[in-house]
Amino acid sequence: MRRLLTAALIFAALGPMPGTVMRFPEVDLTESAAARPVAFAPEEEGALRFVRGWHLVSPHSRFGGFSALARIGADRFQLVGDNGYGTRLTLDSRGAVSDVRIRPLPTPYGRPARKSMIDAEAMFVDSASGKSWIALEGINEIWRLDADLAAIEARRKLPPPRWPSNRGPEAMVRLGDGRTLVLSEDADNDTRGREGLLYTGDPAEPGPAPIHFFYASDGRGLVSDAAPLPDGRILLVHRRLGFDPVFTTILSILDPTDIEADSIVRSRTIGRIPAPLAENYEGGAVSVEGGRTFLWLVADNNFNIWQRSLLLQFELVDLPPKRMPDSKKAAR
Repeated sequence: MRRLLTAALIFAALGPMPGTVMRFPEVDLTESAAARPVAFAPEEEGALRFVRGWHLVSPHSRFGGFSALARIGADRFQLVGDNGYGTRLTLDSRGAVSDVRIRPLPTPYGRPARKSMIDAEAMFVDSASGKSWIALEGINEIWRLDADLAAIEARRKLPPPRWPSNRGPEAMVRLGDGRTLVLSEDADNDTRGREGLLYTGDPAEPGPAPIHFFYASDGRGLVSDAAPLPDGRILLVHRRLGFDPVFTTILSILDPTDIEADSIVRSRTIGRIPAPLAENYEGGAVSVEGGRTFLWLVADNNFNIWQRSLLLQFELVDLPPKRMPDSKKAAR
């Protein structure tokens, strides 16, 4: 019964139900956007300190559904949606939006008839080349795109066994040493945790098989994205569904030095998004400016009229120290 209730809740929250009012009943491909400021005064502060936030809106029919986020320059953002569209925009400190580009991602087979064929869920961007790596959940593949998001340079399937099409690669992060970590949304081994992969080379090119491991989320919910921290650790974004609020976002830190073949790794909670800002956050990025570390989160509105494409900025402060190499591998 609990599984049926959870499934019904997920269906209601993450996908438009029959009769649900949807945005954009008519197609509009105007490439423009605006940012409405989010008013929020935190009652208390911890490791996550709210800086500012915006509600992103656009007349463009394909704007939204954001499942991955990258900060590709000063005030410049790249977002990809699970509808197979990429958005680039500049958002300055005053909330002014400019230089908006909303285009379909390239595919090897034209525009697919099914959303699952272009369900982009995770991304990282190489700052030197501008190239993007995108993980596609429905087809269990990783693509490398050129700097203009106009061509696929390489693509590779995840190794068998195949992750379920609606629970496949959901988070992907490039580590400082060049390795790439991929986490499934909910491909699991009942007792060990959700499945993960650690690639030693380019995950979009033929190469050695990745290291297979398990991540135990310990009640935080499903991982929806990941981002590298300056000290080499990984910030994980978790999404847990409920009733009030529907979405709870919990953030934690994972140390990739804990990962070994077929190991179970855990993370340490650092905070959660306050309830007044609750939304379906699926994209995360970390930036360092003036010696300060910031977390950016973007929400997937699922193209439902009752959800918002929020973009929030938090400062990360007083994070738990990184364990020394000879310390015990205990988390939490």
